Amino acid sequence: MRPGHRAAAAFTQLHGTAPEGVWSAPGRVNLIGEHTDYNDGFVLPFALPHRTAVAAAARADGLLRVATLGADGEPQHAEPVAVADLAPGAVEGWAAYPSGVAWALREVGVTGGADLVIAGDVPAGAGLSSSHALECAVALALLGLAGRSPDGGPGSPTLPEIARWVQRSENDFVGAPTGLLDQTASLRCTEAHVLFLDVRSGEAEQVPFDAAARGLEVLVIDTRASHSHTDGGYAARRAGCEEAADLLGVPALRDISVDGLGAALEKLPERLRPLVRHVVTENDRVLRSVELLRSGELAGLGPLLDASHASLRDDYRVSVDELDVAVDAAVAAGALGARMVGGGFGGSAIALVPVERHDEVVRRVLHAYAEHGWTKPRTFTAVPSAGAGRDE
Repeated sequence: MRPGHRAAAAFTQLHGTAPEGVWSAPGRVNLIGEHTDYNDGFVLPFALPHRTAVAAAARADGLLRVATLGADGEPQHAEPVAVADLAPGAVEGWAAYPSGVAWALREVGVTGGADLVIAGDVPAGAGLSSSHALECAVALALLGLAGRSPDGGPGSPTLPEIARWVQRSENDFVGAPTGLLDQTASLRCTEAHVLFLDVRSGEAEQVPFDAAARGLEVLVIDTRASHSHTDGGYAARRAGCEEAADLLGVPALRDISVDGLGAALEKLPERLRPLVRHVVTENDRVLRSVELLRSGELAGLGPLLDASHASLRDDYRVSVDELDVAVDAAVAAGALGARMVGGGFGGSAIALVPVERHDEVVRRVLHAYAEHGWTKPRTFTAVPSAGAGRDE
């Protein structure tokens, strides 16, 4: 059963009446462009078919009551809280994510209470943006209940505005210093396309991406090595990038070109050079990838994926053994290229695989994990899918 149907059925069972509506948002895979978003750079994500759905109804008493369906299908209930009382640090655990969205929206005039029931199938802890799928779905639900859906005409919020509200909820309420990539991808991606986004300007282009037509597929390898953006590694790297930009006298590392990289590195302490080298070269890889996609040369993405992983592993130092083994095994089995995706320290990798090599790539990855005695990874083919919206 689809997440939206499960959420609606559970809502009816819990509350004795049908929800006013169901809204859902997808997880995402970033084809290339990692750790560039909070450096005002370029990203190239697409939405997954996996979604988180929120069945919702308004409440007149100002309370936010949230339940989520666990893996066993049983609801887990958060402690009810008044929207007016929400403040950073007031809610912990999984409930902080929907509560943070309600807090952020309260600041822009959405103050009503709501009953929310959540169901989803985006793998958690896999670097596929399960938390942002949840937050975007909650944002659309609360806005929809308040009559402020993004498709509501003059005065309605835009998707970029909603993405920034969701970012604020995660940064300031949950305490995770994430950029704008994940929220924007969940809200703005479209079926059969990747989203080429200039994070600084907000300018976006939907670039057609039909791997199957070229005999290729994007294989996702969920390593089952869980990660979290609320730990110190992600925050330390973001802080390092901001320090480097200050030392270089630029608003963000996006302002350093590949041609100017060598001169920039000479001005920095050794500890910051690898971070800057990754961000600058990764932005260049995004731009080169877009040109390949526009010309239909999808196979040419392979070396860029490989270079991205090497940079994330060696310069940004956010990979782990499970990711490196998955990438190496996939390439050895015939993938054209592979790299880790997401914030790092666990999560997932992707591989660009000729369709006829799919079984061998999966077999080789599973064998490599078995040799290390690791938990069996999950694999699936990622198909660019629709972004967030109200379920029909």
